Amino acid sequence: MRALLAITSSIFIAASVFGAFGSVRAQDKAGPETKLEAMGIDVTKYESRPAANYANGVQVGNLLFMSSVGPRGPNGKMIVGKVGGELTTEQGYQAARLVGLVMLANVRQTLGSLDRVKRVVRVQGMVNAATDFKEHAKVVDGFSDLMVEVFGDQGKGARLALGMGSLPLQVAVICEAIFEVE
Repeated sequence: MRALLAITSSIFIAASVFGAFGSVRAQDKAGPETKLEAMGIDVTKYESRPAANYANGVQVGNLLFMSSVGPRGPNGKMIVGKVGGELTTEQGYQAARLVGLVMLANVRQTLGSLDRVKRVVRVQGMVNAATDFKEHAKVVDGFSDLMVEVFGDQGKGARLALGMGSLPLQVAVICEAIFEVE
């Protein structure tokens, strides 16, 4: 009986593992719009308008240059404060993830569909950081990790993570990005 239970457990575990890998492979082949839907994310809730005299994005040839955006939740509230001061590194990471959602909404608004994005080319992240803060890259990972979740390996681009003494409206982090598009 014990041997039968062990064999049955092994088969169940193997089926679960292979099934999980199979669904990951299928998910990787899905387009960004499908992935966001599967994640339960409606990026239209994060769309933003330019705050001054500039465009959210400008396409030149097959490159889309996106203006910097801050961490605004679907309720419109901005995440403010210095990371390493009022905010922890984890809170900064979550703020950068929100920046990524706003960026995706603006890219979608500019292109009509995120499925037109071929890859992330470059990201520049700026962290509103306390003077002794050292984990800027970990904060900007919140943005980068989301891009990889949505675009797969094509979501990995060149990157710069900087610390700043202040940012507009005292937001925690802002990012700008360049995308290759179809």
